[in-house]
This record gives sequence, structure tokens and C-alpha cells, in this order.
Amino acid sequence: MLRVSGMTVGYGGEPVLESIDLDVAAGEFATLIGPSGSGKTSILRVVTGLLEPLRGTVDLDVGVRDVGFLFQDDALLPWRTARQNVALGLRIREVAPAAADEQAEHWLTVLGLAGYGDRYPGQLSGGQRKRVAIAQVLALRPRLLLMDEPFAALDAIVRTRITQELLEWVERERLTVLLVTHDLEEAISASDIVHVLGQGPRAAIRASHRVEIPRPRRVLEARGHPAFGPLLQRLWDELAAERPPAPSAEPVES
Repeated sequence: MLRVSGMTVGYGGEPVLESIDLDVAAGEFATLIGPSGSGKTSILRVVTGLLEPLRGTVDLDVGVRDVGFLFQDDALLPWRTARQNVALGLRIREVAPAAADEQAEHWLTVLGLAGYGDRYPGQLSGGQRKRVAIAQVLALRPRLLLMDEPFAALDAIVRTRITQELLEWVERERLTVLLVTHDLEEAISASDIVHVLGQGPRAAIRASHRVEIPRPRRVLEARGHPAFGPLLQRLWDELAAERPPAPSAEPVES
């Protein structure tokens, strides 16, 4: 579904990612983790065409219209209702207004927001706004879903609930997903494979780990699976090894 080959990304001529090779198979849920500044989001930006790499190629087996992008901050328009926000992408694709509203209402219902269609973003909780943002993306029926820390601002209970809802939809529809997250438990609970980026500058993928937890998968139950703890420890150790050593304290002269 997605192949990144020899990709180098830089800002101001200075590479932050170097020689990235990444394959995401159709129907696979892949996750990128790594230290802050390692370039995880830059990979997503290159895949979507928002950023031009210095070198390398990106090959997609789907068209740009089949790629959905769920950002960390929702892109809801505050002057539009939840239904209007979800319908916006459909309207841009020239779906008739009545049909777009009907599909928007369907997706709001799927995500537990029946009856909330006439509310504005300012009248919704953070978790409800995130559900509207997910509905906005899924209404376009993407085949490849890119997600950049989509649930980082939510509390643990809401985050787990929404992750489970999204995971069920991904498994049911066999969507292909590439997720960027700092949350190791989220990465293991949701993913088929976790890729570990090293510390920048010139970061590269240091390791890749298959998640040996069967599907269909429940987020909380996955955390109790025998494979969960050892993989969590391994990812933790690999990320800790990427941290630069703390500067040694110099004696203070009196």
C-alpha cells in the first residue's frame, strides 16, 4: 500500500531524516515511535505531499483521494455544526448537499454522536470533537489512514475508548494505517508492527517489531497479553538508548 525508499528529509539544508526505508502492507496497522525531533511527523508530511524530500521516493498503491489524515489538533471549523464539518469534505467532492448531510449523520451515529449533529465545536467536549474529526475523515472512505498523535490531548479513559472504536473500524474495513505516537502502550495495543526511529539529526529507523497479539483485539485486554510486557520493555529500552547522555556537572568554584 505504501513504500518509502531512501528518503532523506531536511530543513534549511540540514537533514533530520536520512535513508528512510518503510513498507506498509495493505490492511496493516503500522506505528512510528521515536524521540522528540526524530522526524516522525515529517514522514507523514512527505507521504501526503505536504513536504518535499531531499532524496528518495514515496510509492502509493492508492490515489491521493484515498488517503485520510487525522491530525493531533482537530481541523473543525468553529462556525459550522458537527454535521456540516463532517459533510464538508463530501461537499468538496461534489456530493449533493442532502446526500452529504445524510452520510455525515450516519458517521456521527457510528461514532456515538447521534443527536449531536446541530452542535458547534465549542459546544462539544474534547472527546466529542475528536469523534467528529474521525467521522470527517472516515466519511471520505480512505483506504490509507495517516494519524499524527491524534489522541494526545485526551484523558486516559476517553483516549482508550476512542482508540478502541477506531481500532474496531480499522479491523472491520481492513484499512491500512500509519500512526505516529509517543505512547508505547497505544502503539502496542493497536499495531501489527512498530517501527523505532533513532534520535535526530539524521535519524533512521533503528528497529521494527511485530506485535504478536491476535486480532480482533481489545485495547485493554491486549495490555494483559503475555507478549505485551516484554515488547513494552524492549521499546522502552531502545528509546532510552537513543537519548543523548546528560551533561556532566562541572564543579562550582568558590
